[in-house]
Amino acid sequence: FGVLRIRGQEIDEQSLQVFSARFGPLEEAPFGRMSEADKAKIRNRYVTRLSNILVDGKPIGGLGNAEASWHSDMTYVETPPPASVLLGVEIPETGGDTCFADQQAAYAALPDDLKARVANLTIKHDAAHTSIGKLRPGFEPFDDPRDAPGAVHPVIRTHEETGEKVLYLGRREWACIPGLSLNESEALLDEIWHWATLPEFVWRQRWQPSDLIIWDNRRVLHRRDEFPQDSRRLMKRCQVLARTVSGREK
Repeated sequence: FGVLRIRGQEIDEQSLQVFSARFGPLEEAPFGRMSEADKAKIRNRYVTRLSNILVDGKPIGGLGNAEASWHSDMTYVETPPPASVLLGVEIPETGGDTCFADQQAAYAALPDDLKARVANLTIKHDAAHTSIGKLRPGFEPFDDPRDAPGAVHPVIRTHEETGEKVLYLGRREWACIPGLSLNESEALLDEIWHWATLPEFVWRQRWQPSDLIIWDNRRVLHRRDEFPQDSRRLMKRCQVLARTVSGREK
């Protein structure tokens, strides 16, 4: 399925970093795009905090308590991270579940005519918005998905390690298929996404404190349920980057 859960992992940020680094080099926090106040919050440059908890009226992490739509992490860059590691630290009593959708199974289930239609198409993946729909700092708003900045990837990707074909969709919002009109692009994306997120391809993670989840970004989509703002949720994440062989991406 592309997702591994390990329960009972009461580890600190340094241990999370060391464990995650076994899977490959880790992404560092983007200090160049951060304010001095945000830099001061970071205890470990390889560990990102996702939280709605406020200290002195300011959040200690990103993404708040809103629903996060289906996506794969950082597909808006040329070489997205192949894996992510997420540790549950504080878990709300209700809400905040994370769901995963198997895109290898989704591709296999596509009707043959749809497979043929998308076989040679690409998707431009929006870099300007977060998975909760907010505009990222430094980006100007726009109305047309075709104006979105971001990398272009094939709709159908061959997994580098398994050789299996998978749907590689990124995030539905603000995506477009180059070469099609906006109406054609929207209609085709809606059709593909219908198959990508069918219930039979989805597994739900109901978090417990100290749960550790590792997932294959190349194979699965994920999303997060909304949870009450007056509850507390703290997650810690490492992004595993692609290994290089002779200076080239593997």
